Amino acid sequence: MNKSVMKKLFWMCFTLALSILTVWALLKQNESMSIPKLVELISESNKKWMTAAIISALCYVLFEAVALYSILKGIGHKRGLEKSLIYSTSDVYFSAITPSATGGQPASAYFMLKDGIPAGVTSAALILNLMMYNASIIFLGILAIIIAPKAFLGFKLASKILIILGFVGLSVLSLFFFSVLKGSEKIFALIRRFLRFLHSRKILHRLEPRLEKLDKIEQDYENCSQLISGKTTIMVEAFIWNVIQRASQIIVPALVYIAMGGQCKFVSLLFSKQCLITIGYNYVPIPGALGIADYLMIDGFSSIMSKNAAFTLDMLSRGLTFYICVTISGLITLISYLIRHFRKKL
Repeated sequence: MNKSVMKKLFWMCFTLALSILTVWALLKQNESMSIPKLVELISESNKKWMTAAIISALCYVLFEAVALYSILKGIGHKRGLEKSLIYSTSDVYFSAITPSATGGQPASAYFMLKDGIPAGVTSAALILNLMMYNASIIFLGILAIIIAPKAFLGFKLASKILIILGFVGLSVLSLFFFSVLKGSEKIFALIRRFLRFLHSRKILHRLEPRLEKLDKIEQDYENCSQLISGKTTIMVEAFIWNVIQRASQIIVPALVYIAMGGQCKFVSLLFSKQCLITIGYNYVPIPGALGIADYLMIDGFSSIMSKNAAFTLDMLSRGLTFYICVTISGLITLISYLIRHFRKKL
């Protein structure tokens, strides 16, 4: 078993253990809550609103697929929407089980390369999508402040610090990805120097074939970057689809809240708080931001409802947007991989 597989298995086991620990800790803090009680609450909820919450949570995966589809189509490497869905599910799943929010990008790249998309084009498309993903979170965070200016004030100091750090981090990353697309020659020159340094230290062998491969990737990358810079429509569409994608996930707690009999007048405030919560946990180096996301949600929701109600809303919302969504994404990715694997052997 190679190191890559071992690493993935480690993070899968780690995430599973952390998920169990998080759920246990939440139930421990709220003695009146239990798994059977959660099932009972779901069964007694408003079915229409709960169905809307479930569909909205799953649309998070679908809209990323549409965003990737639009980018690839715009740069002349159109693939079917069903293939784009695999790029999306692999990204969602591996991002959730690794400590980096970009952990799913290599998995998406794997499937893109298998579908005949050049390596440079794959890299540029994924970087553009990630850049727009970050930009959409920042946009929704600003929108949240406009919709409900007092949303930020309802958080405790620790949560406020996480939100501010998240906002700064996302802004810096967005600028970095933009600079990579605009100035790729500097990035590739740095990679070449690094490879030569490793070769000089006898850490890396067979330098020339690697440099030739890097030259090919850079050529594809530059061609793709030129196509993107010449077509602002690609970037605008990618941004819009990413905004819709993020909004479909962020609105889930508000939909669950209404399904549980909550008041509609708090929907905009809940949405605004969840926008800020998303900024606060998005780049925490823990798989799925387990524990941190729950802390922020309970802290934010407690200013609107009782703490017990906030616990319940957190568990139901995270159950839909994280646990169920990631499980379905993982199953779709696994099935797709197995189908491709067996087709190759036939």
